Amino acid sequence: MIAAFIIIAAYIWDRLAGDPRWIPHPVIMIGKAIAALERAIRKAAASEAALKPLGILLPVIVVGGSFALTWAALWGLHAIHYSLAWAAEALLIGTTIATKGLKDAGMAVYKRLAARDIGGARREVGMIVGRDTDELDEPEIVRATVETIAENIVDAVISPLCYALIGGAPLAMAYRAVNTLDSMVGYKNEKYGNLGWASARLDDIANWIPARMTAVLIAICAWMKGYDGTRSWQTAKRDAPKHPSPNSGWPEAAAAGALGIRLGGYNVYKGVRSFRAYMGDAAEPLQAQHIPAVCRLLTGSTLGFTVIAAVLLYARGGWLL
Repeated sequence: MIAAFIIIAAYIWDRLAGDPRWIPHPVIMIGKAIAALERAIRKAAASEAALKPLGILLPVIVVGGSFALTWAALWGLHAIHYSLAWAAEALLIGTTIATKGLKDAGMAVYKRLAARDIGGARREVGMIVGRDTDELDEPEIVRATVETIAENIVDAVISPLCYALIGGAPLAMAYRAVNTLDSMVGYKNEKYGNLGWASARLDDIANWIPARMTAVLIAICAWMKGYDGTRSWQTAKRDAPKHPSPNSGWPEAAAAGALGIRLGGYNVYKGVRSFRAYMGDAAEPLQAQHIPAVCRLLTGSTLGFTVIAAVLLYARGGWLL
């Protein structure tokens, strides 16, 4: 009963408050720890090749430390009073998810487009995507926004909630450490190819099941909200394997199928043009209205998973582990 209440409270907190600036965010502290550890490892490495085995230390220390510190903090609060531990656990799980932040970012782009402020829309979307946005037209701004919202339904909401379902706030925070590691060092380039390989691989593994669960949730949500749920799932199965990421294609293709749009295409990163496989079929052209539409898929699918998780926790009588 308590675990079910905690996960619902965490989701409600995130939907209402998001990430208030007056609360120190754990991800900032995790990021600082990663940066400090990276400097120490690079200093200790005798050569570039030596970074490969040392790269395993990053997820071991950062992920293990995030789990241990969260568990210890909750244990200490429980020793004072159980209600403090319950409240803290709900708050900590709430900090690992970002439904409100993701929706707000998308709607900020939409509002600029609705006001015919293309320059403002480019600036807003540039804050949430890695591609160059200075010359994007409206359809490409919409595509970039829809893609990033769909992709982040997994790692910003469903994955941390999934790990909270299994092991409460300590495991949710451990997942957030995995995801932060991937965003900071998980690049296949000259700088991080050796140091970040273990972090990138762990992130792929951690999101493998949640990504496919998210595609199912998006399809169900699409059907409930009047979009094409059948096409959503069929498109996910057909197009997800085309994506270079083993996981990102599932929510993107499911969203594309639900909305009857085509995602993917040419992107520019630091002046270099690259092609991303197409997801979905262009039954209709990309328009500003597709941004609030994908936001509805975001809120509907994440709310649905939270309800399912709460029912499972109530039936189990606590976290699954």
